[in-house]
Amino acid sequence: MNEYSKAKKQVEVSVADSLRILRELQELSQNELAALSGIPQSTISAIENDRIQLGVERAKVFARALQCHPAVLVFPGWDVEHESAA
Repeated sequence: MNEYSKAKKQVEVSVADSLRILRELQELSQNELAALSGIPQSTISAIENDRIQLGVERAKVFARALQCHPAVLVFPGWDVEHESAA
């Protein structure tokens, strides 16, 4: 097994992508997420297409609806192991 090296992150995930990915993993449409969160579908679409920023307050609302921590949405590329060692 020593001939194998640890895989490196190949794809950067944006905040917009993190929202879309979490929504799709839970098999929710934008309309369903809008109903769960109270945030209009048009706003969800605009966030997912990088037309408007997510923002911390909306991240909190989406996190409750998607049952995740807001940091998962706000800091999708955060490397906990690397940052904690610094």
